[in-house]
Amino acid sequence: MDVRQSIHSDHAKQLDTAGLRREFLIEKIFETDSYTMTYSHIDRIIVGGINPVSKTVTIGSEVGQQLGVSYFLERRELGVINIGGAGVITVDGETYEIGHEEALYVGQGAQNVGFSSLDPAKPAKFYYNSAPAHTRYPNRKITLAEASPQTLGDDATSNRRTINKFIVPDVLPTCQLTMGLTKLAPGNLWNTMPCHTHERRMEVYFYFDMNDETAVFHMMGHPQETRHLLVHNEQAVISPSWSVHAGVGTQRYTFIWGMIGENQIFGDMDHVAVSELR
Repeated sequence: MDVRQSIHSDHAKQLDTAGLRREFLIEKIFETDSYTMTYSHIDRIIVGGINPVSKTVTIGSEVGQQLGVSYFLERRELGVINIGGAGVITVDGETYEIGHEEALYVGQGAQNVGFSSLDPAKPAKFYYNSAPAHTRYPNRKITLAEASPQTLGDDATSNRRTINKFIVPDVLPTCQLTMGLTKLAPGNLWNTMPCHTHERRMEVYFYFDMNDETAVFHMMGHPQETRHLLVHNEQAVISPSWSVHAGVGTQRYTFIWGMIGENQIFGDMDHVAVSELR
């Protein structure tokens, strides 16, 4: 488990490029036949990926020991979105076939969770977020057709995109976790501009669907003192509540967002006009 500390905004101002990448960028999400796990003290979110190829991958009791509990989800909920080939997630003996761009919510208290691929030649890539949870809600698979879509932006400003809200109150109940997948329209490059902060929630962006020579310039920092991280395929950025979070790519890309915090109101944002950015 890679543990990241909370970073004060005044501290972040002092960091150079290497320091910003060390604190906020998750460079490795997927490892073959294994799982990755990054624990952030910012609202205690856990972020990672599971890439089963030749075997079933489980998150074992060692994670519970690191969290001070008996097993991973004893006091947590889990959201998973598959960006690879079709796979299967088994939760306490119940199986869910999760296809490409489909999601699964796993409620607090699930003890045995296993991840496998239907075809090793086209393995699943399960990206996940986990949040502390106070009660159990039912497990549920969510297809792309069942997600709550919202199209925003305009071709003229290069930010036309469709936000597919998989794990939100309009679709299913959770304790605090929300997740979705945003697809940019062809020829569009910005994911969120004008940008915003939300003091009441932190967020993680996971960028993918990019080739080796595509990159996203992810903007972060206070609105009047912005910085950036250069993000490549299948990498993620931890965004504290005090930071803007927006990005522009050298080519079109897709990203998954996940949020936890005080509320689950998607529109609860503190908008920042482009003219106010520095």
